[in-house]
Amino acid sequence: MIPRLLKPNKKNSFFLFGARGTGKTTLLKHILPATKTLTFDLLDPETEDRFSRRPSELLEILKAASLNIQWVFIDEIQKIPKLLNIVHKEIEQSRFKFAMTGSSARKIKRGSANLLAGRAFVNYLFPLTHIELGKRFDLKEALEFGTLPKITQLKSTKEKQSFLRAYALLYLKEEIREEQIVRKLDPFRRFLEIAAQTNGEIINYSNIARDVNVDTKTVQSYFQILEDTLIGHILEPFHLSIRKRQRTNPKFYFFDLGIKRALDRTLTIELLPQTYAFGRAFEHFFITEILRFHAYFPKDYQFSYLCTKDNAEIDLIVERPAMPVALIEIKSTREVTERHILNLKRFRKDFKNSEAFCLSLDTTEKVIDNINILHWRRGLNELGS
Repeated sequence: MIPRLLKPNKKNSFFLFGARGTGKTTLLKHILPATKTLTFDLLDPETEDRFSRRPSELLEILKAASLNIQWVFIDEIQKIPKLLNIVHKEIEQSRFKFAMTGSSARKIKRGSANLLAGRAFVNYLFPLTHIELGKRFDLKEALEFGTLPKITQLKSTKEKQSFLRAYALLYLKEEIREEQIVRKLDPFRRFLEIAAQTNGEIINYSNIARDVNVDTKTVQSYFQILEDTLIGHILEPFHLSIRKRQRTNPKFYFFDLGIKRALDRTLTIELLPQTYAFGRAFEHFFITEILRFHAYFPKDYQFSYLCTKDNAEIDLIVERPAMPVALIEIKSTREVTERHILNLKRFRKDFKNSEAFCLSLDTTEKVIDNINILHWRRGLNELGS
């Protein structure tokens, strides 16, 4: 197993949320003591059927459990949210600690359990970061096929493409159809392709609604489904006025670049450096990478982007408590020049207490007009991630 950055606090019960295939089950089987753990896999049809019909059976099993048992591991807890009522009572009695995974917080959030009102810590697991991959990390490979753990075990390009296509179909089948999250699957399938095509762009709900042939509110609900099922991240627009007319719709980034390319059917198209597509993919990679690090090592940062009505844009704004606001331009160039930082220079005067960064593939650290030019890896460290 590739060592993961996430280290759940084992002094307390906890949730571990993450999209399918991010390695939740593997991680917990690695960190929980096998001889002291009771495991219930709700992806197993027989187990799910038993507990769906009689959630109280879990209580009966726990009452008969050996005194040696310390942990109860419930895989994919969102399948039967009613089990959380029993978990809640057992945590109160302090006999067991619970580790619960889920690929969706949607059903849990909408139930009365409400994540056990803080009695269980909440953790999130994502595809592998460049640090976790270490020497295995290859940027072009990550941009083309993403970094889900399974991808690292596959050798050929065809195998990787087949896995990613199958993943996209599995998401539609198990997360969407079987959970009955949407009534009609065909519009949602069309929506997924369009959402992937516009990944990283400011969301135009009306245009997408026209293309999918649904109303705007339905499109908004679709994006909420993607976020609830942990398939992507919403990046909100900067919330303070800077005396310029600003865009007010959010952006959306899929949680993995390979899945994004599977959904928009571009897996067979090679990403070539110094192209527009490569630059878009690199921005996507960097933003998901910094969000993953912040989830693993939270520092109460707030992330947003800024774009004016005349399309002048800052790719990422990071508000850091007791520190200057970080204004970040993300470029895939190997040589940053003054022309790459024009937007940062333009906006810098609107932020009194700020630091400006251009993060790229350029390995030469420099400062141009008081703007820090850093390689993207160095930039992540500089930003405290």
